[in-house]
Parts: sequence; structure tokens; C-alpha cells
Amino acid sequence: MTLASAEADLSIELSQAIAARVREELARRRLSRQALADLARISISTLEKALAGRRPFTLATTIRLEEALGASLRAPVRATTSPSSGLAPETLGAYSRTAVAWLEGEYLTLRPSFEDSKAVYAYRTEIAWDEASSSLAFREAAREDADFTQNGAVSLSNQSGHIYLVTNTQGQFRLVILGRPVTGGEMYGMLTTLQAGHGSHLTPAAAPVAFIPLRRVSDPAFGRIAGGGAHYDDYRAILARVTDKGFARFFTG
Repeated sequence: MTLASAEADLSIELSQAIAARVREELARRRLSRQALADLARISISTLEKALAGRRPFTLATTIRLEEALGASLRAPVRATTSPSSGLAPETLGAYSRTAVAWLEGEYLTLRPSFEDSKAVYAYRTEIAWDEASSSLAFREAAREDADFTQNGAVSLSNQSGHIYLVTNTQGQFRLVILGRPVTGGEMYGMLTTLQAGHGSHLTPAAAPVAFIPLRRVSDPAFGRIAGGGAHYDDYRAILARVTDKGFARFFTG
């Protein structure tokens, strides 16, 4: 097993199944999360974020947890709830799984850097069907600021024709609104979030955002891409389409 494969993120569905198994083992053994983290030789922060769904499990972390618990976490688990209906809740648009299969996949995600207005921030977003919620879910990865990695539900509106990626963390919302894909599968729109400032200060912020099917990008660059960096000119041109082509509008007083 190579280091790269060991550190690879597991799928959304498998990560959720592993989290459920870990919580079950903790309750059955009356073991604290800190004690398990110590036994598995991982940080408590890594464990907490994975169990909360804020960060996917990696293969390496899963293997360490399995060794600490002496149990397989990746073995098939008998369903304790009714199987997914294949139909999303009405609050997410009541779409069927087959009707949104075209949206599943990995995307290069681009937005302006909040720290450097001339730079582009690039990361990866995976959209896949989640059996537990019977809806599409999204998960971010390859973010330079890993602590702010987002995941959540995907809503599709028949009325507006737009796609919404919604994060709800204890009542704190972050929203991406995307138009329907263009010919090459690209999607353009707007991100609304909170920008972290000094100390605990948070400021509402909005920015153009673009989702490009990862399969269409040769040797993608991730992180904060400044002028002269790999793909910088291409990334800036892609983001410019958001406003140039009318996919989103930004108004000031």
C-alpha cells in the first residue's frame, strides 16, 4: 500500500457507515473518544471531525481505528433502517436518484481568494448519492485551509432550475447557488459564507464560484493560486465567466 493510497479520502457513504460503527463501538465499550484517539494514535480533532461528518475518514485513519478496536469498520453492515427510497425529501426538491445521476462526480471548484483578491482559491468537491439521507450530498477536499472543509446536502429546485449546496453546522449556514451545467458540464454561480478574520471575528462574504468536472482538467492545481502559478490565467478566465455571462450578479450600494 502506498502512502498516497493510505491517505486517500474514503467515499461519503463509507465514511458515514464507519462513523456509525465507531459511535456504536464507543457506546458498547463505554469508551471515550479521547481514549479511542489515544489508542489509535490519531488526534482527537481528526476523530471528532470525522465522526461529525466535517471531514471524511482516510484509509490510514480507518485502519488505525480498526487496530485499536480489534474490529472491522469496513465490513458490510446490516441495515437498521428502511432502505433509501431513491427519492429526496421535499425540502431538497423531491428529485429521484436516477434523475440527478448526471450531477454525481468530482469537480474542480474555483473562487477568489479571500486573503488575496488577485489570487484564485482551488479545491475539489465530490457530489454523490447518500443512502442515509436519500439525497445527493457534497463533500469538499484538497483545501489548503482544511479546518474549513465543508460538506452537506444538495437541493435542486424545479422552479428556479438552480442547484443549491447547503451546509448547516449547528444552525450556521453556508450556501452555494449554481446554474444548470453548460455543454461541458461546468456550473457557475455564487458562494455565500462567513470569512474568518482576526480572532473569532466572522464577516459575511459572497464571491463568484465555478465547478468544473475534474475529468476535463489536465493536472489540476489546488490551493491558493497566485499570478504566474499553474493554471492561474485559465482559472481567472473561468471565474470571470460568472459575471461576464450573467450566471450571477453582485450589487453594491
